[in-house]
Amino acid sequence: MSSASRLDSFSEFDAPETRTQSNDQHPRLASSPVLMQSQAVVKSYRKGKIEIPVLHGIDFEVREQEMVSIVGASGSGKSTLLHLLGTLDSPDEGEIYFEGNRIDNLPAASREILRNQYFGMIFQFYHLLPELTTLENVLMPVMIQYPFMKYLGKRRALKKRAKELLEMMGLSHRLRHKPKELSGGEMQRVAIARALISEPRLLLADEPTGNLDRDAGMEILDILRTLNDQHNLTIVMVTHDLAIAEMTDRTVRLAEGLVTSV
Repeated sequence: MSSASRLDSFSEFDAPETRTQSNDQHPRLASSPVLMQSQAVVKSYRKGKIEIPVLHGIDFEVREQEMVSIVGASGSGKSTLLHLLGTLDSPDEGEIYFEGNRIDNLPAASREILRNQYFGMIFQFYHLLPELTTLENVLMPVMIQYPFMKYLGKRRALKKRAKELLEMMGLSHRLRHKPKELSGGEMQRVAIARALISEPRLLLADEPTGNLDRDAGMEILDILRTLNDQHNLTIVMVTHDLAIAEMTDRTVRLAEGLVTSV
């Protein structure tokens, strides 16, 4: 399904004024359109009667085909920002746009469509279903996306794509294995394949190497870098590892809920 046709299910909003952030290190991105941006996003959480402010007015954007890392100390708001971009949570104030359409105020059903068809998401913990095989875990998003009879009609093509993705991840020999039979690095590669099965426009990655040793973490980063360089996939990645952040096109630094540098 094309991007334009998939967007028909959302209300159209005027695109926000673009606030340019530095892309001096990568001139090829300077003319790329903005794919996603947040404007003056504020977010707090409550613990009992105590309100804990996390984000204090975040302006952020990512351009098509860009790979951006978000870094900062624990508690700086990195994961909170990523979850807001992915519509897993809603800001208290401010607005978030994707392809020129405001998404932070969409109803739950529309946000689910965004996460299922437009966004791929991977996390520090892999969230694989333990009772399913590797191949079945990768197919899960499209099994949810399509009605049962439509899925049956597409099953052969979808299985072919899932197998191709797992081959890209170096896991063609693990199709029938269950998560308990895989290493941490292998489980993360399954999670990446699962995130790609719906051909997303944007991949959001929350500490994707944080639960892995150095070698396995670098393997995951190499895969993400290849997806960006060779398949033009736009990626926003939260990481605490500055060495990993240096391998992305641009680094956004958060401190105490504010963007301190880009």
